[in-house]
Amino acid sequence: MKNFILNSSIIFLTLLGCTIQDPPAGDPAPATLVAPINNETCLDGISLNDTQSDVSFQWSAAENAISYEVVVTNLLTQSSQTFLSPENETTIALNKAEPFAWIVRSIGAENTSPAESEQWRFYLAGDATINYAPFPADLIRPTSGATITPNSNNAIVLNWTAVDVDNDLAHFEVYLDQVDATTLYTTLDSQVENNSLEVNVENNATYFWKVISIDANGNKSSSTVLAFRTN
Repeated sequence: MKNFILNSSIIFLTLLGCTIQDPPAGDPAPATLVAPINNETCLDGISLNDTQSDVSFQWSAAENAISYEVVVTNLLTQSSQTFLSPENETTIALNKAEPFAWIVRSIGAENTSPAESEQWRFYLAGDATINYAPFPADLIRPTSGATITPNSNNAIVLNWTAVDVDNDLAHFEVYLDQVDATTLYTTLDSQVENNSLEVNVENNATYFWKVISIDANGNKSSSTVLAFRTN
């Protein structure tokens, strides 16, 4: 009888042990970016040669993250590269005298969802760069693929933001057409970051638009091209 009770206890504990599992890991939290500083000219790159410098990227450690992906986008070419890092810092070689955007993805355990940080931008200094081109404008509205209802005057409003590290943003060229955003709609003299423009459109049509930012020295940068439809 004692042996039966002992064996039963062993079996019960064994089964209990089989059912005990570690609690599932939570999704990783977004990282907080630290450096390079947002919207600043990056002056602390380490020159490698005539065309490239090493840039040190740093961010806060994120809860439940076991590694990170740093996604760096060249804002002139819109090409992106992804770099893996087990720590909350890494060094990346980038082209001099060009603007970049970067985010960090926090990667957690298996079956968890990655988390993205906010996006920061910077301009990597060149060896003899005195004046920098503006950052490409961020197109706010209409968003890509949106359907917009024109007002009673058959007009809609375009919104965008623009930043220039030299603070000498002079004007914008706004392009709008139904083909590929290569038709200049108007030129605006402006030095404000948040901008809007009312444009006339046709009903039931697809439009493409972009904004070129130009500074006082004639340096230019182009936004991406977005498409929207009208009712």
